[in-house]
Amino acid sequence: MSEAISPTIQAPKVGFVSLGCPKALTDSELILTQLSAQGYQTSKTFEGADLVIVNTCGFIDAAVKESLDTIGEALAENGRVIVTGCLGAKVSEDGGNLVRQMHPKVLAVTGPHATQEVMDAVHASLPRPHNPLVDLVPNSFGVAGIKLTPRHYAYLKISEGCNHRCTFCIIPSMRGDLVSRAVGDVLSEAKALFEGGVKELLVVSQDTSAYGVDVKYRTGFWEGRPVKTRLLELVDHLGEIAEPYGAWVRLHYVYPYPAVDDLIPLMASGRVLPYLDVPLQHSHPDVLRRMKRPASGEKNLDRLLQWRAKCPEIVVRSTFIAGFPGETEAEFSHLLDFVKEAQIDRAGCFAYSDVKGAAANELPGMLPTELREERRARFMQVAEEVSIAKLQRRVGAVMQVLVDSTVSMGKKGAVGRTYADAPEIDGVVRLLPPEKISKVLRTGEFTKARVVGVQGHDLVALPV
Repeated sequence: MSEAISPTIQAPKVGFVSLGCPKALTDSELILTQLSAQGYQTSKTFEGADLVIVNTCGFIDAAVKESLDTIGEALAENGRVIVTGCLGAKVSEDGGNLVRQMHPKVLAVTGPHATQEVMDAVHASLPRPHNPLVDLVPNSFGVAGIKLTPRHYAYLKISEGCNHRCTFCIIPSMRGDLVSRAVGDVLSEAKALFEGGVKELLVVSQDTSAYGVDVKYRTGFWEGRPVKTRLLELVDHLGEIAEPYGAWVRLHYVYPYPAVDDLIPLMASGRVLPYLDVPLQHSHPDVLRRMKRPASGEKNLDRLLQWRAKCPEIVVRSTFIAGFPGETEAEFSHLLDFVKEAQIDRAGCFAYSDVKGAAANELPGMLPTELREERRARFMQVAEEVSIAKLQRRVGAVMQVLVDSTVSMGKKGAVGRTYADAPEIDGVVRLLPPEKISKVLRTGEFTKARVVGVQGHDLVALPV
């Protein structure tokens, strides 16, 4: 029997950088959980690390550049770098691996959602003997593992990959087709997060609406109860689990399929937040056909109006693309009219990016970059007018606010969010110092506040 390793021995240290979207963030959390479980120390810096892991994004050209630059910085400052994520799966023009071509000195390269492959690469370059005295996971949420978000909110990824083949997108070529997680595993992770103090759960995937399609909505089990692997049942159970904790459940990347209509009563009843992140991308049917999107603009508008009739408090955020190949001025004007008529609460817009490998690059009518950017700016002007007008209607209302940060225990103010604001992508609530001396604001807790003004995309409110 070999002698146990002394727990006082300094554990190997791994620097970690996570780039890209919330789906990539959940991949990072899985890797960090495995590293901590196996006794590695982790940090967000390169300094003093025995090696560095960079989780990359490869969706658009700007993200590719940021990822390649970060890899270069890590190599320059540390020299020992493992690359994972979407960019790791991207090929160069000659058919080779793009990361290897640009940075041949990296230790290893994997694609996205490759926890075991990353751990194998770490073990090969930085072995760590098993030590049962120290191989625990500090600061974790039990079966939910380590999270990179603040303690009071967390992302819950319910599936990987996508079955759509939108012509502007290369995600399926990097992440593959839809693979839904077992419903019991998803619900167990959610419960562990709520038990650990999470007050807001953000459900994410490439296509949240399609959850369970790949397994034909088969019945799974959670705590001895049968649960169908379908978004409606999943969301209903998530709301049920969240209720005793007074926590929020927020849905992202929800394609506007007819089945989403069934979620609206859950929002109207308060089971989950009346908030939907719906990636519409455009409104004109001809552009949507060229994009190979799974819905038409007219149906989207009708569906949005129906949702608001059933749940007047619903907030809809969406993303759009301006300057798609072949987009005419009339088609773009149709999009501007749609945003106004649909009253999109929160809208983001990208100028079309001709990402290498995207089928849309072969479509006729590629627009000049200047025109794409000009249309993006025009779109945002209209979208902001709609959004700010809707924010103005909040003035005078008393709303529940989740506090994200405070100054002097809130005595000098704080920053938080209402149900209408997802972290990092929507606006915030700037909380004024409380008038009551006894009022204390704490990070990660809810407070009531009366909206007294609007600053750009943000609300100004007084705690009550």
